[in-house]
Amino acid sequence: MLIPGKPVKHGPCADPMRTPLQERELLRELARKAEQALMGVQMSNMDELTLLSNRHGFTALAQLGLNACQQMGRPATLLFFDLDEFKQINYLYGRAEGDSALKTFADVLRIAFRENDVIGRLGDDEFVALLTGSGWVDIAPIKARLEEMLDERNAMVHRGYDIRFSIGQIEYDANLHLDVEELLAEAERALHR
Repeated sequence: MLIPGKPVKHGPCADPMRTPLQERELLRELARKAEQALMGVQMSNMDELTLLSNRHGFTALAQLGLNACQQMGRPATLLFFDLDEFKQINYLYGRAEGDSALKTFADVLRIAFRENDVIGRLGDDEFVALLTGSGWVDIAPIKARLEEMLDERNAMVHRGYDIRFSIGQIEYDANLHLDVEELLAEAERALHR
C-alpha cells in the first residue's frame, strides 16, 4: 500500500542498506534457485534410466511438434518400438542386465534419429519416435540401420543374448488424432496386436 511521504521500495528484496556485493550475491542465489526449479521440471519429464523423455515429457514435446507440423502443413509419423523377448532377458539374466539392454537401445535411438525428432520411453520396453516433417516412411531401412547399430553393440559386449526389437508406424492425421495421446493410444493398440 502506498503511503504519502514514505519511500517506495522497488521489488520484494529492495533494501537501501544493501551493498552492491550483497545485491549480486542475492541475484546469484535467486539464479541458483531458478536453475534448481528448472532442473526439477526437466527431471520430472525424463526417464532416469535411459535419459530419454518419459511418457509425460514425450507427450508434451510431441504435442509441440505436432502443432508445428500442423501450422506449417507438414506431415508427422510416429514410430513405435518394442524390445523382443525383454521379459526373458530380465528373467534369465537379471534386472540389471535388462536395464543395460534398455539403455543400449535408448542410446541407439538417440544416435539414429534427427535432432528435431522427438524420442521417448513410454515404459517397460516400449519406445517411440515422432518424426516431424516426415510422412509415411519405409521402415525397412530404418530397422536395418538400427539392427546394424545394435549388432555392433551386441558384438562389443559378449552377452548371452542379442537385443532385438519390433517396429511399427502410424502417420499423424489431424482428422483422426486430436492430440498426441490419441496417436499414442493407436500405437499402443497396434503394438499389442
